[in-house]
Amino acid sequence: MRWLRRILVGLLLVVVAVGIFGFFLVRRSFPQVEGQIEAAGLDGVVEVIRDADGVPHIYAGTSHDLFFAQGYVHAQDRFWQMDFWRHIGAGRLSEMFGDGQVETDLFLRSLDFTGIAEQELALMAEEHRAIVVAYADGVNAFLATRSPSQISLEYAILPLQASGYEMEPWSPVNTLTWGKVMSWDLSWNMLQEIDRATLSGALPPDRVAQLYPTYPEDHPVIVPSDRTAAAGRTTPGLPDGALTALVSAGERVRDAWGVTGGGFGGIGSNNWVVGGSHTDSGLPVLANDPHLAIQMPSIWYQNGLHCAERSDACPYRLVGFSFPGTPGVVIGHNERIAWGVTNQAADTQDLFIERLNPDDPAQYEFDGEWLDMETRDETIEVAGGDDIDHQVMVTHHGPVISETYFDEPPFTGSSLDLPDEYAVSLSWQTLQPSTLVEAIIGVNRATGYDEFRTALAKWDIAGQNVVYADVDGNIAYQATGELPVRASGDGSWPVPGWTGEHEWVGVVPFEEMPSILNPPDDHISTANNPVVAPGGQPFFSVDANYGYRAARIEEMLANAPAGFSVASAQELQMDGADGGAPNLMPHLLAVRSDDESVDAMQGVMEPWSTGPGAYVANPDSPGCAAYQATWSHLLRLTFQDELPEDSWPDGGSRWFTVVAALVDSPDDPFWDDVRTEVVENRDIILEQAMIAAHHELSGLLGDDPSSWRWADLHVASFENLTFGQSGIAPIEWLFNRTAPARVGGSDDIVNAVGFHPPDGYGVDWLPSMRMVIDLADLPASTSVNSTGQSGHAFHRHYDDMLASWADGTHHPLRWDREQVEDGSEGNLALIPAP
Repeated sequence: MRWLRRILVGLLLVVVAVGIFGFFLVRRSFPQVEGQIEAAGLDGVVEVIRDADGVPHIYAGTSHDLFFAQGYVHAQDRFWQMDFWRHIGAGRLSEMFGDGQVETDLFLRSLDFTGIAEQELALMAEEHRAIVVAYADGVNAFLATRSPSQISLEYAILPLQASGYEMEPWSPVNTLTWGKVMSWDLSWNMLQEIDRATLSGALPPDRVAQLYPTYPEDHPVIVPSDRTAAAGRTTPGLPDGALTALVSAGERVRDAWGVTGGGFGGIGSNNWVVGGSHTDSGLPVLANDPHLAIQMPSIWYQNGLHCAERSDACPYRLVGFSFPGTPGVVIGHNERIAWGVTNQAADTQDLFIERLNPDDPAQYEFDGEWLDMETRDETIEVAGGDDIDHQVMVTHHGPVISETYFDEPPFTGSSLDLPDEYAVSLSWQTLQPSTLVEAIIGVNRATGYDEFRTALAKWDIAGQNVVYADVDGNIAYQATGELPVRASGDGSWPVPGWTGEHEWVGVVPFEEMPSILNPPDDHISTANNPVVAPGGQPFFSVDANYGYRAARIEEMLANAPAGFSVASAQELQMDGADGGAPNLMPHLLAVRSDDESVDAMQGVMEPWSTGPGAYVANPDSPGCAAYQATWSHLLRLTFQDELPEDSWPDGGSRWFTVVAALVDSPDDPFWDDVRTEVVENRDIILEQAMIAAHHELSGLLGDDPSSWRWADLHVASFENLTFGQSGIAPIEWLFNRTAPARVGGSDDIVNAVGFHPPDGYGVDWLPSMRMVIDLADLPASTSVNSTGQSGHAFHRHYDDMLASWADGTHHPLRWDREQVEDGSEGNLALIPAP
């Protein structure tokens, strides 16, 4: 017994020792928020006050010190995230994570974000170059005083996966590549092009067209104009072998999105601004909630930037949301204006099928001549493995992004009888030097509408719908980004690159980009819906969101009672009305079946479809759970038999529109499951979908449908994009967090908490933050991040906003210094090193 006690005591001591070691290992990277820190490179003392939510408010005497300190605090809280993102931008993930990222690096190297960013830095005006340099100096001042494990817990774990990693200083180029990574995340047109071409090999053109319907006539556009005929969608002839090249390109595109968390076809955002004639204060209220991939920590970092005395030399006083790794505030307000953004879904990407010379695959045909491709040699360093040499090929259209040159399977959708040596190149506006950082800095210091628009003229990539309000009562909208002008076509399909018929011949001038100032109805809203009516000018895309969120927001704003307020905006952000359900539900309820499970499903869905809360995706709703499961199985049963896996429905607004048309055609061929001997029709598939959904939910949630809860299916698991997806449970436990089981919303609902039906009901994209600005009382403005300020696992601010985010409650967006200091948790002085 004595020996047993000794063994147990020994084991207990080991556990305690491991626990103590783990406790200190975790906490050693937590930031210092009190006292003084010497930092080489400062002009003077900078004060950093952390408010009660851990948000740093920086008070500095010069612009240089302000952005230096922003770089410093970004690195304090989020450097692992920044380091990971810069390795994405540079195509150097294999250096951190080994050979599993080689294919992704190969693709990212072909885009050459680093080379473009270097050109960008050289072209940047000295004033703006000084800002990104000061920011980098601040990051490096922090890194210089810490070992890797003192910077973030992930660096203590990284050697277990990839030994020998050496951290590099931060560079201004790292900052500039991040804008290109975000532009990549927000772009999905190339995948739509690939999907159309792939589908054309399996379905006739009229059935492909059914899957890409035109925009609903009764849904709003952002800048109203007379509707004209919908733009025609031609199907360019593609040569044999091109489909294989496209599939190859598509696989590499999806690999890259798997790392960055982007590429969701339905992903978007909401913003609106309500003018003073509708508000309780007589001045505007502006709201924004960008929808991005679910991740831990949040992509956003909240901060305040305050010049101690505003002057031409230091003109900044603002607060809002930034991206770690970049200076300034992307979304927020200063003392005179506020702004918010949504993704425009503009088509700035075209895929060109390049005809290769069968005698020299480094040549491609254009306008009857063989041209030499440009080449660039790249070396992929692989942690724990050998270097990989790779040659990037570039045509005048852009980099070749496919791996396929000589595969020869027939392409059944081809209309051209041509040889089969082809590759795919990408034209994309982001692959040019950009002035995006200059635009953001210009917006940050704008004092009125004219200065605001002047700044937005430089917002040339990742085009956004920007709404505006100011303390003088003005409200406005501006479309940003450079739109390519095509010699022919609409960019919806891959096109032959050798004919010269589809070249880009310029960009739309900023003066011709749509804008609105003080509209008669005194409100503006955007939700990734088309900027102009189909067929209108300038041409943006045929692949915008189909407008269900936009229609609901417009309905709510048009019918809002007088006295719209911050609380009104917060309530609208959490609106859960499902715009697709009313088109489908009457047909589901009309099905007659001998199967008791159909009666059970109809019994729980029917009450959900009536009354004041009809079709609302509330977290506690049994009817919503039943409907979403039925919807998921309906998409599976209707489309998966004929569509390639990569084209399976994602459940977003396009599929709302597709199914809305199909239910009015009960014998449409899509209803038939070609894998069976029976010819199914609409009602058979609707019945089967309800039966399958009942069976699934009974297994997941129990046999009593009245006890089902949508939130028990719709789980929001926030995963760290690196070790949180390692497959090693103890490591994932360290970094991942799950929101309380109170998450409602769904795809293309105003509370846009999306899921991907082929993969279940778990949340995959969401409102990444929510913000409401009161231009009459800036300290009354509010916000909530999706996770918390900190990127350090187990820090109090790592996940302290999860519950607020799930419930739709906000925190103060603190503005005045007195408000910042009230309940603050730290006051740090950064002082110049002697």
